Amino acid sequence: MSPSEPRPPMSKADYVYSVLLEDIRTGQIPGGTALRAGEVAKRLGVSVTPVREALRRLEKDRLISYEAHHGATVVDLGDEAVAEYYGLRSVVEGLGARLAAARITAEELAGLRELHASMADDFAHGRHDRLGEQSRRFHLGIVDIGGPAFLGGHARSVRNSFPVPAEASLWLDETQVKAQLEAHEGILNALESGDGETAERIMIDHVRLAGEFRQHH
Repeated sequence: MSPSEPRPPMSKADYVYSVLLEDIRTGQIPGGTALRAGEVAKRLGVSVTPVREALRRLEKDRLISYEAHHGATVVDLGDEAVAEYYGLRSVVEGLGARLAAARITAEELAGLRELHASMADDFAHGRHDRLGEQSRRFHLGIVDIGGPAFLGGHARSVRNSFPVPAEASLWLDETQVKAQLEAHEGILNALESGDGETAERIMIDHVRLAGEFRQHH
């Protein structure tokens, strides 16, 4: 589809799914929360039918589960799941960084550097609430460049499968922010020099550091 062509409107089920996915992914709806179709429908101004369809999709994503007499409940993931999640992310995003080093264009690199500069500016001015989403864009942007056929979609699927509550975000910790931004700078330099091995190594260590922080907070 070209940029000039109109995009198809989002269905009500897609709308409900996108809202609930974001709320679960960011921890606004925490693990263990019961999701009642009628209440969700009232909150979002839709009928129960698209809500049920969205809940079925979230069940396939393993973000909610159904139990007898309880209905749909947001999955509460433990320490083992945290370790698996960050381990998988480190492999997928590390591979994406290595592949990106061989194919990144000057324009794509400039875009990533601009995003990195925006993060550094937000950190300097105390705008920590913006950093998490920008980091997500930074990482997924690299994976999209390195693996546009499969890796980009896979990386999104992995990230969407695990909720990160706002209060557990490493972007609220000043020491962590400095370390993460330094890693981003190192990845950018490796991409610019075409050094895929270094880009992969820094990305893997970078993601694992985030995982270690999350396991202790």
